[in-house]
Amino acid sequence: MSVQPQVSFAGPHASPIGAERIRLLEAVGREGSISGAARSVGVTYKAAWDAIDAMNNLFGRPLVEAQAGGKRGGGTALTPDGVRLVATFHRLQSEMVRAFQVLEPELNGTGLSAASLMWGFFMRTSARNALRGTVTAITDGAVNAEVTLAVSDQTSIVAIITRDSVRDLGLFPGRAATALIKAPFVILAPADEAKRTSMRNRVEGVVSRREDGAVNSEITLDIGGGKTLTAIITLRSADDIGLKPGDPACALIDASHIILAVD
Repeated sequence: MSVQPQVSFAGPHASPIGAERIRLLEAVGREGSISGAARSVGVTYKAAWDAIDAMNNLFGRPLVEAQAGGKRGGGTALTPDGVRLVATFHRLQSEMVRAFQVLEPELNGTGLSAASLMWGFFMRTSARNALRGTVTAITDGAVNAEVTLAVSDQTSIVAIITRDSVRDLGLFPGRAATALIKAPFVILAPADEAKRTSMRNRVEGVVSRREDGAVNSEITLDIGGGKTLTAIITLRSADDIGLKPGDPACALIDASHIILAVD
C-alpha cells in the first residue's frame, strides 16, 4: 500500500488545481510553449489551453504569458504569479509530508510508515556543498540537458543532467533548485593560473579557511553572496599550490559532477 499527500487548490465554480496541472505549468516554463508543454505531459494542445484557462480563472490573473523575440522567435513563459504558484504547491507538499512525520506515532500498528513512505523529502546528503539558487536557463541536447543555476548575483553554476531528470524535477527558468557538489570533485587553482580550462564551471573566490589533516586539506572559498564552496585536496597539493586564507583562488567543477535537487 502506498500513501502520499495530495495538494490541490480549489475555488467556487472552478476546477481544482492538482499535481497534474502543476506539472503542466512546469512544462510551460521548461519548454517555452504551450504545444511543447502539452507534448511533454501527454495531453492535447486544446486540453493544455483549457487547463491554463481554468487556472487563470481560479486565481483571477494570468499564470502564463507570451514572450516576444528570442532565438525561437517568441513563445510562452510563466508569469511571476505562475512561478510562485508552482513554488507554493511544492512547499505545501513538503509541509504535508512533515505533518505525516509528526503523526507517525498514530500509524503504529497499521503497517504504514510516513517517514519511510516519504523518504525523498527527508533525504540527507553526504555532499559537502549545497548551493541554493534559481534556474536561469535550460539548453536541451539529444539525451542530456545543460541547466544553469544562479547561486548569487556574481556566480552561476552549470550542471549536465538527463532530459528525463529535467522533466522529473520540474525544472524551468525561475524555479528554485539546489546544486549538490561533493568536495573531492572541486579542483582548486590560484586565480591567475586558471584562465584557460575545459572545465564548464570556473568559480572565483577568496580562501576563507584552510584545515589541514594528515593526508588531505579542506579549503573553503568565499564566492560572494554569502555563499561558500569547499574543496578537499591532498595535503601535498595544498602545499604545492600554497593557498592560505585571504588568497584569491578559482574552483573548477565538471558540469557532470553536479547533482540538482528541488524541494
